[in-house]
Amino acid sequence: MPKLYPRDDADQLRGALLTLRRGTGLPVAFGGLVQAGGPPRMTITELSGTTTAALRGLAIHAGAGLGGKALALGLPLRVNDYPLARSISHEYDGPVGAEGLRSVLAVPVVVHREVRAVLYGAVRQRLSLGDRLVAAAVDVARGLERRLVDRDAARAALAALPAAPARSDPAGPEWEQVRQAHAELRGLLRRIDDPELRDRLDAVADRLAGAVARPERPPSAATLSPRETDVLACVALGCTNADVAEQLGLRPETVKSYLRSAMRKLGAHTRLEVVVAARRAGLLP
Repeated sequence: MPKLYPRDDADQLRGALLTLRRGTGLPVAFGGLVQAGGPPRMTITELSGTTTAALRGLAIHAGAGLGGKALALGLPLRVNDYPLARSISHEYDGPVGAEGLRSVLAVPVVVHREVRAVLYGAVRQRLSLGDRLVAAAVDVARGLERRLVDRDAARAALAALPAAPARSDPAGPEWEQVRQAHAELRGLLRRIDDPELRDRLDAVADRLAGAVARPERPPSAATLSPRETDVLACVALGCTNADVAEQLGLRPETVKSYLRSAMRKLGAHTRLEVVVAARRAGLLP
């Protein structure tokens, strides 16, 4: 089977660190993902703007140092003079000192109430890290959080895909599971910012749509835009325009416009007719 996740979460973390440096002006950023299972612990794997490898591979335990405290509390924290800070423990003074860091902030990335990563930003002189700078770092962490949530949803949707029932029986109850999965994928892939993963989800959705045995489509058969297909996939499940709007992050009037356009392309006049026509054309499962 082709790889479903061409880019792992570490790629997302690297991108967030670059965004953190640009958004805050801090010259150094680093971070790591929290290891699943066992006591909370993370390993610093990604470095940006560092001049040594002193921090790479450093295992951070919950409660220890600045990052470990942020991991344990799930809150953004900062110290304006790391070596002298009394609010943290000092297990990691050696690596921090080797990199020459003085003022440091640590921001947890919280997904489903669990810390999944910690982002650090730092400078090599004693500096007061103000609230505006911390807020900018928190915004970066929230962006990474949203991307991880969407990637988790993509993984769950793909892992839970039902096996397509017999191609000759598209009216059976099993097909409703396939159609539900198709609609979920269509709604989800528009929120994924990784183009390779988005293309992969799109390809899976297309395979589900084409799983029913149908006569070969004539060359003149209508084609729908991705958004028109997204809307019809939800309408096929009985969703109202308001339901579709909420699912896809659109306005109800926009949903109505896409639905009218799909009806016009497929020569349909009602919601039922357009769904039937889309299925006959191989655009929906």
